[in-house]
Amino acid sequence: MSLADLTLDQWRSFDGATARRFAERAAAQAGGRVAAVTTAAHLGAPLHRVRIERAGRDFALIPGGRVTLGFDPDAWQPTPEQEADFAESAAEGYGYGAEDLRGHLAQLLSPRREVVLPAVLMAVQDEDLTEEPDGLPALLAADGLRIPGPDEWEHACGAGRGTLFRWGDACPLDRIPYGDADGPQNLPNAFGLRIAYDTYRAEMSTDGTAVHGGDGGESVCGGYGTLLSWLPLATANRNPYTAEFVYGPDGGGLWDCLSVRPVLAL
Repeated sequence: MSLADLTLDQWRSFDGATARRFAERAAAQAGGRVAAVTTAAHLGAPLHRVRIERAGRDFALIPGGRVTLGFDPDAWQPTPEQEADFAESAAEGYGYGAEDLRGHLAQLLSPRREVVLPAVLMAVQDEDLTEEPDGLPALLAADGLRIPGPDEWEHACGAGRGTLFRWGDACPLDRIPYGDADGPQNLPNAFGLRIAYDTYRAEMSTDGTAVHGGDGGESVCGGYGTLLSWLPLATANRNPYTAEFVYGPDGGGLWDCLSVRPVLAL
């Protein structure tokens, strides 16, 4: 089978030896080397993590197939503490006019849907932009790389977990994520990516109406409140208002607050 056709369900069914063989194939096809293959529990079953070194970058293997993305606020039950925290923020004018937390999430998060994605290698760490976004595709293509699509980014972040955040539906409400060394955002995700870890980051994709994994520090600097300071790290949060400011005419070309996570097709 083609490596691009590797699905998440197939990947989860492999034993360690089979996962290693596929990792070696991916490394050879990419012109790199396997740095590590490990296994950890994820969603009640083992999940293999592969790290491949190529030309000074570390990549993780992201299996694809038919996957469910997005978030359905109506099917989610917020805790009383989350609702109370949002109510305090909304009273200060930070709820974008939403009547409740579910309405606020509906404005920011991508909707629940099913998509079919190829397996890819994705950079473990996002990288700061060194030139304007218009020149980035050609710069990456020179290394055989490309910008991730929004669905690819979201799938790589959530790794099949349909919760609000990549680690679950809850976040600490006694502190904001900035400067928090012990929070869940500091751990690598199920595929081994360092992703959705710092609200001062704002990763770009091929969707010019979205940024991912952060909001450039807007919520923290603006004093939006605790929960709203964590929401930029939500897996399906595409931060449309931040994207409009960064990419739109009022943003003045603030591309230097963006980062990108290169993708290598298999």
